Amino acid sequence: MNLTISGHHLDVTPSLRTYVKSKLERITRHFDQVVGVKVLLSVEKQKEKEKRQRAECNIHVKGNDLFAESSHEDLYAAVDDLVNKLDRQVVRHKNRLQDHHSDARRRPGA
Repeated sequence: MNLTISGHHLDVTPSLRTYVKSKLERITRHFDQVVGVKVLLSVEKQKEKEKRQRAECNIHVKGNDLFAESSHEDLYAAVDDLVNKLDRQVVRHKNRLQDHHSDARRRPGA
């Protein structure tokens, strides 16, 4: 899995980098066919103070690309919310792949 963590108007500290890596391990636990992950952490200057810390993520899995974003006043909380959203998408994608293959066995005469 290729992991790219970058910051926009923000220095990505080693502690923040390890926090994001540890949270993204949850996604690879549910679905092991993750090809690449790109995480963009940013601080919005113009937005209201409550939700100016922003986390975005693109995940390239076998057969699809998944995207999620989250905004919060704390960057660590934004990363937590982002991983929750991505985890739901990955589990749904995995279920679609498994359901697709099990359809052929259920059909009579196939």
